[in-house]
Amino acid sequence: MVEHPHIPYQFTPLSEEESRRNAENFYRLMDRRRSCRFFSDKDVPFEIIEHIIHTAGTSPSGAHQQPWTYVVIGKEDMELRRKIREAAEEEERISYEGRMSEEWLEALAPLGTDWQKPFLETAPYLVVVFRQRYGIREDGESKKHYYSSESVGISVGLAIAAIHNAGLVTLTHTPSPMNFLKKILGRPENEVPFVVLPIGYPATGATVPDIHRKPLDEIMVTKGV
Repeated sequence: MVEHPHIPYQFTPLSEEESRRNAENFYRLMDRRRSCRFFSDKDVPFEIIEHIIHTAGTSPSGAHQQPWTYVVIGKEDMELRRKIREAAEEEERISYEGRMSEEWLEALAPLGTDWQKPFLETAPYLVVVFRQRYGIREDGESKKHYYSSESVGISVGLAIAAIHNAGLVTLTHTPSPMNFLKKILGRPENEVPFVVLPIGYPATGATVPDIHRKPLDEIMVTKGV
């Protein structure tokens, strides 16, 4: 059996007070995070986007396969952005006008969403995240990926936290079906679209729905604490 070496874990211990303070401060930071649908076209330095995706790439993944691809589309290719918006809006229009059940539409009503997605052209960056269904070895053969959906979901969660930490906004856009993204962006057979993250600053006067998060006692169950 092949042996795989380990290296020392570079861990920086914190005092209980530091740990408590960091945990609370991070919660307070993330509690201010909201999904924003109204974007400014103000430029964002590309270096910030690189750091955000670098952060997403630190995510744990099944068997460390790292089954994600982050495709970044800037404002320099507005023709590509237009194609994505047109295709996304067509799928969304069909969904809102027939695919979605009444129960689904009722659940969406408080958010005030519809099939129109202008942020796909307004936000300075679109990041389209693809899930790699399987990997490709150097010899061209495929290799199995484990828990790829869960892994990409965790990675996207880190990306969303990093976006908020950078003072930017985003939302998770998932037009259904999303296969048009694979075709427009020319992605390989082993990749499937997972989510679209527009990234930028909120527009002047941007609003968000007046909704509230569940309290802690509704999302946490304790045993032996």
